Amino acid sequence: MAHPSTVPPRGRATGRLLGTVAAALLLAGAPAPAPAAAPLPAPAPCTAGTGPYQRELEEHLGRPVDGVQSEADCTAVRAFQEREGIRPADGHASLLTHRTLTAVRARANPNAAKRCPVRPHRVTCVDLDRQLLWVQRDSRVVFVPVPIRTGRDDRETRPGWHEIYWRSRRHVSSLYDDAPMPYAQFFDEGQALHGRPGSLYDNDGSAGCVNLTVPDAARLWDLLTEGGAVYVWGVKPGTDD
Repeated sequence: MAHPSTVPPRGRATGRLLGTVAAALLLAGAPAPAPAAAPLPAPAPCTAGTGPYQRELEEHLGRPVDGVQSEADCTAVRAFQEREGIRPADGHASLLTHRTLTAVRARANPNAAKRCPVRPHRVTCVDLDRQLLWVQRDSRVVFVPVPIRTGRDDRETRPGWHEIYWRSRRHVSSLYDDAPMPYAQFFDEGQALHGRPGSLYDNDGSAGCVNLTVPDAARLWDLLTEGGAVYVWGVKPGTDD
């Protein structure tokens, strides 16, 4: 029997064993532990000034409703824009941000006023009053409300029932300086649902078409087909009846 002084303590033996295993793993090419992640940089200060729809955004976001932009207001608006994919997400309470807010508020029940007829087939609903578009089948919304831009004064989008009669994915206008009209779906004598590259709101309205952002127009293209029903009602703000 070995003398007690010649038996290594259990803890010391275990440590030697673990050290031997670790060395073997390193020699075998085992990956080294990952370094600690660097801290994320602080977000840039939000410096956008007061926007035309400041009060509406303040109310929705639970901010003090005074119509005057603060840095906290700006940060809250910017976070809303980032959640909704608005570009630029700069904290400015712009027309696009307000139109998107209108769409967000309508998501739970866009047809609460029952202005868009309910049918067993898909109906693309174009609400000129609120500048919104959605698609429903029966009472079920299958394409949530999105902001749109419709015809300006004297070029209003025509109300009533329509039918998609022609689709052109990469359409270019032959009437308006070769303007691109991606994902065009024509529903009434040249008026179409289509994407508009750039800003939707850089002038008073379209020449009668229903303009969407390009991503929204692409999603709508994938949903609709020729022969699909389109129903338009209401009056675009700033135009005559």
